[in-house]
Amino acid sequence: MSALPEILAPCGSMESLTAALRAGADAVYLGGKRFSARKNAKNFSREELAEAVRLCRRYGAAVYQAINTIVSDSELEELASELEFAAALGVDGIIVQDLAVCRIAREAAPRLRLHASTQLSIGTLDGVEFAKAAGFSRVVLARELSLEGIRELSGAGIETEVFVHGALCMSVSGQCYLSAAIGGRSANRGLCAGACRLMFSPQGRPKNGQCALSLKDLSLIPHAEALRDAGVSSLKIEGRMKRPEYVAAAVDSLYKALRGESYDLEALRSVFSRSGFTDGYFTGKTGKAMFGVRSQEDERAAKDICPRLRELYRNERQRLAVDMELFAEPGSRVRLTVSSLGDSVTVTGEPVSEAKSRPTDSEEVKRQLTRLGGTVYLAGKISLRLLGSPYLSAAEINGLRRRALTELDEKRIGRLMRPIPFDRDRLSLAMPKTLNMKHPELIVRVERVSQLEYLDVKSLYGVIIPADGAKEYLDAGYPIEKATVYPPRGFDGDAALDTLTLAKGLGFKSAACSNPGELILCKRLGLEPVGGFTLNIKNSLCAWEYAKMGLKAETLSPELTAREASALSAPVPTGAVVYGRLPLMLTKNCPIKSELDCARCTRRLTDRTGSEFSVLCHKEYGWFELLNSRFIWLADRMRDFNLDFGVLYFTVESKGEVKRVYDGYINRLPPSGGFTRGLYYRGVE
Repeated sequence: MSALPEILAPCGSMESLTAALRAGADAVYLGGKRFSARKNAKNFSREELAEAVRLCRRYGAAVYQAINTIVSDSELEELASELEFAAALGVDGIIVQDLAVCRIAREAAPRLRLHASTQLSIGTLDGVEFAKAAGFSRVVLARELSLEGIRELSGAGIETEVFVHGALCMSVSGQCYLSAAIGGRSANRGLCAGACRLMFSPQGRPKNGQCALSLKDLSLIPHAEALRDAGVSSLKIEGRMKRPEYVAAAVDSLYKALRGESYDLEALRSVFSRSGFTDGYFTGKTGKAMFGVRSQEDERAAKDICPRLRELYRNERQRLAVDMELFAEPGSRVRLTVSSLGDSVTVTGEPVSEAKSRPTDSEEVKRQLTRLGGTVYLAGKISLRLLGSPYLSAAEINGLRRRALTELDEKRIGRLMRPIPFDRDRLSLAMPKTLNMKHPELIVRVERVSQLEYLDVKSLYGVIIPADGAKEYLDAGYPIEKATVYPPRGFDGDAALDTLTLAKGLGFKSAACSNPGELILCKRLGLEPVGGFTLNIKNSLCAWEYAKMGLKAETLSPELTAREASALSAPVPTGAVVYGRLPLMLTKNCPIKSELDCARCTRRLTDRTGSEFSVLCHKEYGWFELLNSRFIWLADRMRDFNLDFGVLYFTVESKGEVKRVYDGYINRLPPSGGFTRGLYYRGVE
């Protein structure tokens, strides 16, 4: 049998932390008050973080701190301070989305272990190679992977972590801008408002229960043994905003499932689910069955089950073997030595008296020593040296045991509470701005090559075209030197490889990347990688890190303000999306299929206000995109952007609309119709 993977539990509060540890978690992940992707959880003050790490050391459990939001330049100093504090606590790992964290850790605290967050959208072998090159020791894999995909990536020479239970986002993590676009609350900043749980329908304005972007909760606990055999290092439970009963139930169920024991799936479903559970991505069975909402029946079930589930963490799950050796001889002090996990302590008691009638029985001594209920210990080897006719009372034996185990706890905690050096003097947070053009050049990005027909492509600064349209582009007589290609979005490594290889063979020189893995793929194929907006580059350190990894140009995060984007420093040209219906989600499951089959596809969702969101179907590659209902228009505001280029991001527009928009930007016309300024002026929380 393969070694058991780590059970990794979510902790949004001290109560959940205690529940997780008592239920048997091998590791926990938690966040401080800043830079954590669950800002709506209670989270931990610095004093509570120190207490939490100490408690985890008592249990022999690992503790990972989530510092996994994207940050702006104005926050880099505070980010460094947060990392310095985490290093001082000696946490076992930092969960990271923003590459600025990698830069700071490498310079000031190279011993800090870094885990690539699922927000980095890693779902291919090339993505894993990126993580290794960037200095990560573990990758949290995208939730959209099948068992076969998980197995392949788990054999790639890096620790892998897989979500096995909890809420399932409709969008690929790190590629969702819905909450930010609708309400200014950024999922990449830890403030997702859960807009996907609102009502959307492909059949017009939705009615009760029509939630085309709401998936059931994930549960791969029934597949725990398959994940173990696939070589996964850590099985992760989602839920830092969930109650302690939920955490305890999930940990307990996973603990039992990994050992082939029966567990109560119905209790899990009752404590929290959305119309039950799904394993659709894991098994490759996507479609309508994956969708679900939180019903009143679900909420009633939770109220009924929670009192029973509290029993799961009222008592400790004994898991640390402790060996005990007791020496007792009349006239000498009784001595007890306890040993566990390489630590050993000895305590002594009062001199032992001679038994007046019946000496203390060895079985009675063992019985008292092994009374370990309410502790993390289970009895290992028990050795007794009872010389002569000693008498020991039960109270004396119990007192020795309690004192010895308390001292053993303290010794282990002291050994494991090891700070990691953090050298502030080696840290440089301010980066020079080396390229600075006053008027951004316009780059035209299209979904279909045919959208270019009414433009004079030869006069354009640049175009970005789909890689599978490379031949069509050349056949139309367009200049190859103007074009950058992009692969199909998603985690289909074969599709990206095939289409980019085709474009490379036709003579194209550069490719746009929507996730870190594509950067590695481009370099492997000899194509110059250009960063897309979904890399979420929001600060100068991140921009420099991506350039160090090979990017030749970078489209910045759409969650920057115009002022922040203009002030950002990078060693390569930078730009922003200045027109377009921004893709708000990248999904593996088609949202239309929540209600309709392909024959009746409407290619749009409508929300409760009547706003319509187009759905781009990339059925041949198995991926879908949800577009904003409003288009960004900044033609009359381009003077506010001190960048090298602006991307006109065309998706569903006709070729006539493409021409009209392009001319509007050349002439800096004001907007009309259903436009938005994006987040460039209002910003995000």
